[in-house]
Amino acid sequence: MNGGRKLSPREIADTLRDRIRSGDLKAGDRLPTQAELAEEFGVERGTVRQALRVLQEDGLLSNVSKGSPPRIAEPALPSGEPQPTMVGLAPRLTAAFAVPHVRIDAACLTAETLMLALSEPVRAIHEGRVHPQSIDVRILLPSREINLAFPISVEGGGDEDPVHQRWLAQRNAQGQVLQHNLRALRTSHGIDVHVTFRALPFTPPVKLYLLNGAEALMAYYMVTRRAEDDPSGTLDMYDVLGTESLLFSFERQAGRRDAAFVEQSQLWFDALWETITTDLTLFE
Repeated sequence: MNGGRKLSPREIADTLRDRIRSGDLKAGDRLPTQAELAEEFGVERGTVRQALRVLQEDGLLSNVSKGSPPRIAEPALPSGEPQPTMVGLAPRLTAAFAVPHVRIDAACLTAETLMLALSEPVRAIHEGRVHPQSIDVRILLPSREINLAFPISVEGGGDEDPVHQRWLAQRNAQGQVLQHNLRALRTSHGIDVHVTFRALPFTPPVKLYLLNGAEALMAYYMVTRRAEDDPSGTLDMYDVLGTESLLFSFERQAGRRDAAFVEQSQLWFDALWETITTDLTLFE
């Protein structure tokens, strides 16, 4: 509209996804019409249709038809079908917050997905739908002292690698936001909240979430080469898209195989926490 670069379908989908995750668009709400969205984003209707298809494939839209704008879908219930991490994690966290004493353990590359997904159970607390007495969150993140396997510049890594510095800034900022949002529940609702970080001496090839010792959610980090604009120039990197990784759910009550996976995952996490990991301080 103003001569600048037009948004891609993926960028429009990401913007709408953020509105859904933040609660600006709630389950059951209708989206604006394609014409209204096209005018808002300054693109053609075909671009909007492609963006809506992305959200539909992610399970975020329902009643998709040519006759009327789609609605925001209800949170998906657990099923045997894996979903993108950003879609599948939030409703499972909300269900986990329904118990009096919540325990969440996570091992991941950054806290981005967990930070965003926790907005749903936090909102449920503010709306009075869940009433936990305590929340204990433990998070394993890679140490700033190691050379990451990814993300990393195609030309090589090291402490001075701008891709490494970008990852470190994101790791710290996202962890600080997550910590602040949960600790604020102490003041607002009198909930006993503890958020602790420890540093891994390696790059985790998967992300793992353990909910109340009853469910394990795992997703593989898929490494890809991509470029991103940065104030220092274009960053050519090997990176992962963690929010889009398929999330596999294993529930203790689903049978012996799932129960064994949950138990072994918890033992693996606890062993890392108590042995080769170190205290992690999130720097500004």
